[in-house]
Amino acid sequence: MKCLKVLPLLIIILFVSSCSSTDDINILNQESTVEPYNNEDNATPTNALLTEEEINDLMYLREEEKLARDVYIYSYNKYGVNIFKNISESEQTHINSVLTLFNKYYLEDPISEDVVGVFKNSELQELYNQLVEKSDISLIEALVVGNTIEDLDIYDLELNEERTIKTDLLDVYESLKCGSRNHLRNYYSQLVSNNGTYSPEYISSDLFNTIINSSNEKCENN
Repeated sequence: MKCLKVLPLLIIILFVSSCSSTDDINILNQESTVEPYNNEDNATPTNALLTEEEINDLMYLREEEKLARDVYIYSYNKYGVNIFKNISESEQTHINSVLTLFNKYYLEDPISEDVVGVFKNSELQELYNQLVEKSDISLIEALVVGNTIEDLDIYDLELNEERTIKTDLLDVYESLKCGSRNHLRNYYSQLVSNNGTYSPEYISSDLFNTIINSSNEKCENN
């Protein structure tokens, strides 16, 4: 009889132990689906450190650099001229530079799905379509488009600089602007050698002439 009393007790203990173990497994499974939070240098996991204007500038800039790359890829595929390939690769470096700021400030990336010729910003989508259509006309027009893009990039970067005092943003802006000055020099030189010409649409004539009449610079992250 003593054995019969002990047996139900053992069954209860085994049942409770089994339930407890199952619960532990379920908890571990739930916890394993949560990605660890990486807060290097006690960085604040929010974009609250940026003004709305700074966020808008970075959002636009991220796709603006993509636009440059995508147009140059199109022109290289069309004409096979190496300047388009070389500068499109440089533009990829620019895109990556802006991404470092997105990661730092936890911004939602507008080009998380990187498809050539596709943009979330409708203004940039329309501009891309126009520039590709013009580039399709001739090699000369494609080189004019290269000058136009770099002209616009420099102009927009200077506006961005006026709207922030943050050194990390300013460092990236200056690096990109340096690269764009080199790109403008190279595109203009190639255009002239093909008997083409270009007058600035965005930056001042004085700045344009200063850039094209000076040597290429050594830029960080370019």
